[in-house]
Order: sequence, then C-alpha cells, then structure tokens
Amino acid sequence: MSKRLSRTFRWGSAILALMIMLVAAGCGGSSDTSTLDAIKKRGKVVAGVKYDTKLFGLQDPATGNVEGFDIDIAKALAKKILGDETKVELKEVTSKTRIDMLRNGDIDIIIATMTITEERKEQVDFSDVYFEAGQSLLVKKGSSITGLESLNKDTKVLTVKGSTSAQNIREKAPDAVILEFENYQDAFTALRAGQGDALTTDNAILLGMQQQDPGYELVGGNFTDEPTAWPSRKATRIS
Repeated sequence: MSKRLSRTFRWGSAILALMIMLVAAGCGGSSDTSTLDAIKKRGKVVAGVKYDTKLFGLQDPATGNVEGFDIDIAKALAKKILGDETKVELKEVTSKTRIDMLRNGDIDIIIATMTITEERKEQVDFSDVYFEAGQSLLVKKGSSITGLESLNKDTKVLTVKGSTSAQNIREKAPDAVILEFENYQDAFTALRAGQGDALTTDNAILLGMQQQDPGYELVGGNFTDEPTAWPSRKATRIS
C-alpha cells in the first residue's frame, strides 16, 4: 500500500464500531439472532469482497487466492470475533450485487470499497469511515483529456454498474457518453483496448489500475468526496 493511501486509512476504531453494529444487526431477517451471534455459532465470518480491484481485493489467477487491503480487514475482523484470522470465507461481490447479497443473508458484511450515501443508508448500516477517497479519471498517458472540462459528447467514459461513480459522472459530465461494465477489470480491459477515452471511479482503485499498467495516469484531481465504510444488515434488535 502506498504512503499516499495508507495515511487515509483509519480502520482500528472502525472495526470496534462494526462489531457493535453486528450485535444489533439481524441475521437473515430474524429478530432473535444478531449477525454477531450467527458468526460465532457458525465459526466463521462470511465477507463480501471484490476479486478484481488491485490494492483492495484482487484474485491471483495462478493460485486462486484473493489478496488486498480489504482481505486483511476481513481477516482482522475474524481475529477480533473468533480469535483466528483464518476463520473467514470470502465471497465475490460487485458494485451491483453486494447490497442484495448482504440483505439476502448470503454474506455477513461488505468489505468492498463502498461509499456512504443517504440512499444506501436506507438499505444498510455503515461502520465508521475507514478511508477517504475521491472520484477521479484514469486516461492513457498523452491523452488530450486533462479533467472533467475535457469530457464532451465525443468522449466515452467507462465506469461500473451499481457504483456512485456512474451516478456522479452523469451529473458532472452530462454530455459525455457513459459506458457501464459489470466490474472494474472488465472496464479497465475495455479502456486498454481503446473502447473508451477515460475510466472513472475512486482514486484509490484507479491507482491500483495504474500500478498494473504504468502507461495510464490519473488526471484532473478528485471531483467528489467518497467516504468509504463497511456495511452490515440493518439493525433489528439491540443486544
């Protein structure tokens, strides 16, 4: 993790707050069992994570292992609750599927670069903010695009379905052509194949893509504030 990113993480207190939330959060719609109770009874934490996001959660095609900051958080949570960081099951989520998987009881918690919004607060409970991100643009080095002001009806901007980035870019660059993909890896592959002029999402995720291919760079700075936290199911009782 780069120094630029590590300075913005503050996850120690967020994990403690998250555990309090899990005590209150209902499991699978039951008002009699908290998510924390269910985790202890099951003997493992089931965490929804990204498999395609370098720095946060990226699957190694050779080994099948998923590695990144969010994976470390899932292990730390298992250690805190169960005393063993290996007592965690990782399930792949995307920006589009993660809330439904949480609310359906497929996972206990989302640890997948999720921004807090008022709309999302109606569906899930969030931990304290552990990372302050901001939306930016990734372009091929030498591109004529230098920021939002460069985006017009002749530019194609790539993003991911179900993300705040898709909503934000439509508001900030209403004339641009917006193309949405299922996940970040598909979007980045499309950018490298010349199917778009820029890719937009949180700057931290874009930095991971830049590490994968130094032929790309972030431009224009951040044009939104994206406070990131870990969602759990809405509280149904207080223990």
